[in-house]
Amino acid sequence: MKPDPFQLREMMLSDYEAVLGLMRRTPGVSVREADSEAAIARFLEHNPELSFVAEQDGRLVGCLMAGHDGRRGALYHLAVDAECRRRGIASALVARCLAALEALGIHKTHVDVFRSNADGNAFWAAAGWTRRDDVHRFSMICGGGSNA
Repeated sequence: MKPDPFQLREMMLSDYEAVLGLMRRTPGVSVREADSEAAIARFLEHNPELSFVAEQDGRLVGCLMAGHDGRRGALYHLAVDAECRRRGIASALVARCLAALEALGIHKTHVDVFRSNADGNAFWAAAGWTRRDDVHRFSMICGGGSNA
């Protein structure tokens, strides 16, 4: 029996609870203070028409957020429901986000993946993304808690 098709659509703030639940259920995806509803609202407003969700049978089964700084794109929180994996949902979400970024003239995009996220690292490598070992990411928390 062939699985029901999925549909992609733009992520809306009304998807917040379903997206947050999916992210929390997805190993390798970190949920932080920066993922509060207010922060996601700012992100979606600042990056309109760049983040997408996948739905199947009226249920949210995938998500990917995208943004840019005017030069480079960034992808955040790729998550697909465990029972819906290996159906092309993640690849379709990535393609949709990259196409939306490219339409804005953004031709290079980055994604951060925890080293411990074996499935995530395997996905991005198989999708043709290049792992960067020539740069280090430095972070600083200004205000907020240690989980910002």
